This record gives sequence, structure tokens and C-alpha cells, in this order.
Amino acid sequence: MNERKMTMSELPFRATTEQACDWLVQQTGAPWTLARMLENGLTPYVWLDYDAACPELFGDANGGYPAPIFFEGDTQRLAAGSEDVHITITKDAYKIVATLPPPGFRRALHELRFLKKDLERLANKLKRDAEPAPVKIEGARESRNGINKEQLLAAFGPLVRIDLEQALASGGGVFGDDGARVKGSAKKAKNKAVWNPVTLALGLNDVYRVPMPQLKRAFKAHEFLHAWESEWNHTLVLLAK
Repeated sequence: MNERKMTMSELPFRATTEQACDWLVQQTGAPWTLARMLENGLTPYVWLDYDAACPELFGDANGGYPAPIFFEGDTQRLAAGSEDVHITITKDAYKIVATLPPPGFRRALHELRFLKKDLERLANKLKRDAEPAPVKIEGARESRNGINKEQLLAAFGPLVRIDLEQALASGGGVFGDDGARVKGSAKKAKNKAVWNPVTLALGLNDVYRVPMPQLKRAFKAHEFLHAWESEWNHTLVLLAK
């Protein structure tokens, strides 16, 4: 066997099974067989010479044409290790699905061909699939978003002895300056202000001595806080709480 690697340009327009498998091995570093190519959706072709017994199959292609093998029964036979190619359904020269007259056509295995464009498409897909998924950075989203006043009062209002709504109105963001309020969220209108519930909860514990178990229950009890629960738990771990 020739050990020199086959380049992209050297891959034939219609590659044999051996050429296709060798090229995919070079592209992916994994072993390839006819069965594996079929499992990955590659369509094999065989050349059909003009047959006067089936003129409707060839139309104007009086020299013959490459016929695809896509019918499940036909491909399953190949994948299972058939000794030859048995085609019962294919497409005619005009790419219209055609059922072949029984018992169908038989060809030798070495006549199978795979299109270069299909092989390249599969290799590119496999390379994309092998790339690590991008890490989602939640911090950027959470810095811009928060919970509104109604949600804040529903979740934390019952936990404190002060008038929390009044504290929000008179205390900036609560706990000095913007505090728990997301910076810039009230630039256009006060009713557009949102608060970071994690920062707020920590402040309620620190300043107003709201018990931590009550705050933990709040994050579980309110659906609008579920998206923040991961950050809340991570913060508690960092603070050893």
C-alpha cells in the first residue's frame, strides 16, 4: 500500500472505497470501513452502462451514468458485508427515483464510488463536531440583567423587618450608591431599574441579619430566581457560607 498521504486535490472526483477510507483516516485519525461510511450517511454510486432493456432509466444518457445507492435495504446489505452490490431502487439519469425491474442490478464491490464533495463535507462536519463547545459566559448577561422591584419585594420583602420598598426608593440601590441595583438600569426611567438578587441577598444577610437558610429557600421558591441559583450557590462556596 502506498503510504504517502493523499492530498485534498489528489482525492479523485469519484473515489473508490479504499481511496475514500484512506483519505478519511488521514483527515480524522480514526479507522474507516465501507460500513462506517454508510452509517455516516455517505451515498455510494456505481456506473451503469446504457441498457436497451431499460431505456427510460437512461433517457438521453446513452453512454450511461453514475447511479446512487440509497435505498435502505440495498445499503444495509452493503453495511452487513455483502459480497457484491445489489441495487433494487436508484435514481434515473434525471435524478428521479426509479424502481429497477426484478431482481434489480448487481455489480462488483470494487465498482463502488464515493463523490469527492460528499467526502469533504463529511470530514468538515466531523472536524466541527470534534471542536470543544464554546464556554458560555454568564457573567456578562447577569451584569446587564436582574430582577425588577415587584420580584424583589415578593422574594425578599417578607424576610426583613424594614419597609424594603421604601428602602429601595430612598437608598439608591440599597447598601450605598448603586449597591444591589444593576448599574445604569434606571437611566431612562426608575421603573426600569433591576437588582442583582445575589448581591441583595448577601446584603440582607450582612446588614439586616436575614438568616441564610431563609435566603437559600427564597432562591428555590421563586421561579424568577432559578436562573440565579447557580451564581448564588457558587458565591456561598467562595464565602464559605
